[in-house]
Amino acid sequence: MAFATNDGADLYYDVEGPPNGEAVVFVEGLSFGSWMWRWQRPAVADTYRTVVWDNRGTGRSDTPVGPYTTAEMATDLDAILDDAGVDAVHLVGASLGGMVAIQYALDFERVESLSLLCTGPGGEAAAPIPEATRERMLNVPDGLDPGARIRHRMRPAFTDTFWTENTDVIDWIVEQRLETDPTDDAYEWQAAAAAAFDASDRLDEVDCPVLVLHGTDDRVVPVGNGRLLAEGLPDARFEAVEGGSHLFFVERADRVNDLLVDFLDDV
Repeated sequence: MAFATNDGADLYYDVEGPPNGEAVVFVEGLSFGSWMWRWQRPAVADTYRTVVWDNRGTGRSDTPVGPYTTAEMATDLDAILDDAGVDAVHLVGASLGGMVAIQYALDFERVESLSLLCTGPGGEAAAPIPEATRERMLNVPDGLDPGARIRHRMRPAFTDTFWTENTDVIDWIVEQRLETDPTDDAYEWQAAAAAAFDASDRLDEVDCPVLVLHGTDDRVVPVGNGRLLAEGLPDARFEAVEGGSHLFFVERADRVNDLLVDFLDDV
């Protein structure tokens, strides 16, 4: 466990794996803490030096006043890589974390590869969050306790079947989020970074191999965004996970891990 500092904000990160291994750094999505990668990190930590961290506003990282931008969050990532002594990195990002990873690849020189899960390029051509999902995530009924608020917001990110049949996993995630979730203000500040992100006219500048993974039943970031992202990148491979939700890397962890490990080993 360690902390890096960027523009006065302390940022929590954790390193695991062979000290001399190639670095794989995970970037989580909106409001989620570094625990989000418990399904992917073990799949690569025997071979790669892995780094997870809490985005500004989340978990053990500080909460500077926002709203935030992906460019600002990319500088947070750069401060962590500096502090951890990482000169070259394979970035794995999901949702907002994928946007931060793209931004980092555009603004900095350390990226060897990108793995982008349930994310998109932003811009006018990107499909927006469906209105029913947006309503559920942003307008939580009054009177709910903190755990119920988390469940209400998170429900569209899972398939109905997984939600019903894996209550132990859902309960565990809620427990983690009760400890690490951002304040309401910080949630809005992170959401602002995702809403304002637009790399649609710069994708051709990304000069590393990219793996784009997306669930076909994503009710948060529609799968067309993943396809649009892959089409705009010079060296991208797109893999659709049939029936996968927004959190398909939790629901279909074995499939995602196989694809991720194969890609990392190849690049």
